[in-house]
Amino acid sequence: MAREHLLKIGVSGIRGVVGEFLTPSLACAFAQAFGTYVGAGRVVVGRDTRSSGEMLQHAVTCGLLAAGCEVVDVGILPTPTIQIYVAATRARGGLAVTASHNPSEYNALKMFNAQGLFFNNYERGELIDLYHQSNFHQASNQALRGVTCDYTNPRLLHIRRVLQHVDAERIRRRRFRLALDGVNGAASVMSPGFLRDDLGCEVEAIHVDPAMPFPRVPEPRPDTLGELAALVRSRGCEAGFAHDPDGDRLAVVDDQGRVLDNDDVLALVVDAALQRLPGDVVVNLTTSSVIDDVAASHGRKVYRTPVGEANVVEMMQAVHAAIGGEGSNGGIILPAVHLCRDSYTGMAFLLDRMSETGKSVSELASRLPVYHRKLGKVTYEHGKLGTLMQALEESFPGAGLDRSDGLKLTLDGAWIHVRASNTEPLLRLAAEARSPERVEALYGRVLKLLEG
Repeated sequence: MAREHLLKIGVSGIRGVVGEFLTPSLACAFAQAFGTYVGAGRVVVGRDTRSSGEMLQHAVTCGLLAAGCEVVDVGILPTPTIQIYVAATRARGGLAVTASHNPSEYNALKMFNAQGLFFNNYERGELIDLYHQSNFHQASNQALRGVTCDYTNPRLLHIRRVLQHVDAERIRRRRFRLALDGVNGAASVMSPGFLRDDLGCEVEAIHVDPAMPFPRVPEPRPDTLGELAALVRSRGCEAGFAHDPDGDRLAVVDDQGRVLDNDDVLALVVDAALQRLPGDVVVNLTTSSVIDDVAASHGRKVYRTPVGEANVVEMMQAVHAAIGGEGSNGGIILPAVHLCRDSYTGMAFLLDRMSETGKSVSELASRLPVYHRKLGKVTYEHGKLGTLMQALEESFPGAGLDRSDGLKLTLDGAWIHVRASNTEPLLRLAAEARSPERVEALYGRVLKLLEG
């Protein structure tokens, strides 16, 4: 595989396979570029639980100190907790050492500005130029700052923000029995305490030891959550929650032990949020049309963006959205808490809705419009992407076209979206239709074209 495929700079930061491609020296240089760009002052650094995390965090700390920054070490924390803390403490910026849902051999540096948001295109472009030029600030001996630690306040701040937007006492009265799969990731300690101590739930938790390796494929999907689904059924739980390693994504298992589609999870939270908050909805191009139906039932509009949290957030700011997210990856963004993907907001809103209505997760999900979706990925040869997209467009004459992120073709009651991955050397393929037969036919037709 070509070298550039294993080290990628995308919408959220720099990411690659640790070792030959993502090295301590590269992480140090990138952090020094980051420190040069944001300027001398406090920079927050946290990480997930990967075995390479401690090594890379040391490298990042060295780079930031060399640039004259003061480093605030917040330890192992979910990415949204780090983002909220950056903004609340008026730091110059933040870096999270995490590769999110990617396999354990990967790691990454996610970078946040002073608002605790992913860099926009302009900020990212300036930083990358600075990095490539290697024109870093070198702090003098007198200007060197130190490292401080805060392992308590970020968690308290995040939870307090979330609890302001739900009826926590009503949730506590229900004494929900829940299952939790923390994938031994950054949410392994925080989530059991949040559900048990703050929301009064009985929690059956698995894989919540941050010292242990990931026990399953890190991305929480129906095919990776069999153990959690079985736990829900065997213990009579009313719901099951699952995280990815950095705790920003949320997957949900209903009371029947069925893993909900992530788009439906987002739709349930959007429905709950629109009942109490003004504003429209922003999602990415791959998110299901179920969001359009839910928004329409509240008289709201849906805006769509290219895939990537930074893209969704930028549009949410522009239109003053009530809520947004990326359904296909389990990302829920509620500006009232913070403009970041936040699994804790998702868990709290679902439990609040259940306590308010007296309905189970399966009952709430059964009221959503039914769409059938199919997601996949294929490798592709570099230099051939334009030709593939042109062939795809020509195969569906008369379809609505959106070229803002790969190619999305909108048909009558169905759509197809093909784009290059932001994090892996792959083409991501998504299709949706009202019937399983049609979505299989569309998906198969596109897959055959791309593989051919």
